Amino acid sequence: MHRDEDRWGPLPSRLLVAAAAACLVGCSPTTSRSDEAPSSAVTAGPADAPEPLANPLTATGNEVSVWRQDVSAAPTSQRSDELVSELVDQVEDRYGGVAAFNVHQFGMSSWTAPWWVDREDVQFNDCQDRGYVPDGLYDGMEHFVDVPIPPHAVPAAGADGHLIIYSPSSDQLWEFWKAERDSGGWSACWGGRLDGVSRSDGRFDGFSGAGAAGVAISAGALRWEEVLSGNVEHTLSLAIPDVARDELSWPASRTDGRDDDAGAIPMGQRFRLDADVDLDALDLHPIAEAVARAAQRYGFMVTDSAGAVAVAAEVGESAQVPPGVQAPWPVLLDGTPSYAVMEGFPWRELEALPKDWGEPGPR
Repeated sequence: MHRDEDRWGPLPSRLLVAAAAACLVGCSPTTSRSDEAPSSAVTAGPADAPEPLANPLTATGNEVSVWRQDVSAAPTSQRSDELVSELVDQVEDRYGGVAAFNVHQFGMSSWTAPWWVDREDVQFNDCQDRGYVPDGLYDGMEHFVDVPIPPHAVPAAGADGHLIIYSPSSDQLWEFWKAERDSGGWSACWGGRLDGVSRSDGRFDGFSGAGAAGVAISAGALRWEEVLSGNVEHTLSLAIPDVARDELSWPASRTDGRDDDAGAIPMGQRFRLDADVDLDALDLHPIAEAVARAAQRYGFMVTDSAGAVAVAAEVGESAQVPPGVQAPWPVLLDGTPSYAVMEGFPWRELEALPKDWGEPGPR
């Protein structure tokens, strides 16, 4: 069955028409694309909301990033059937058998820090009742020190409260978990910083970082610009309910998994969608189709645990538009509830890659 063009329209032409009518981010001639000092032709300052930049971990120039690895020709795990079956069960057992598309809550709130933003320390919020301040936050790597958070930044809605800050001028990326701002400033329960991020593989040192796997989860979020173009050129993050307790697959360096079953899916596990699946024959929402096309080449990576199998969207700066302008994600959702976006996705046609696939050096 071919896509019902009366329902969705061709991808991405229908989205382009909607975007043009809405005049998405970047309509204003005073909008700056980077944090470089403004030229005489552009007036920059705290009132400006810069157009979002691509995540440096998914940029075409960063060939060492784990998020840029093409998995289309990778071998298939001997456990593929078992792991895919387990993943399908986790999809079908929850929320009517449709995976979540986290755009309104539990997404990635990402912000580009212009050159003029003052830096501040993020306070440690001991939400896990550790009873002490962990090493590395204010000593060693100083992950919570001198963070350039734009004044208009907000964390993602939902209990995770993710906040992502990218500074092109210093080539640094911060990811925070359970970030909050009050009269005393910013705080977070956990997080980390990547230096030289445009040349980074996207893995945090030690136990730093906002995700359970120890990799930069913001890189695996779906951006609205990618959906609009129909061209997603990176691996997608996948959160699942049941993760193996004691098993990891590279690039994961840690896990919050609690599943002791022999067939449990390890943190860091990669899946790809079978290249023979004819996506044009499926009645997928355009967002789900963009996810599926990316899954055929770059695949999914399990990076976190969650209440349901979920794909995350990048929100935050990309959703900040001038007054009277329609925000991008509602345009792209086109009236479909976020919980129904992934309906019909061919999870059973996934293939699992071998454990530690892509790890540098001999295996």
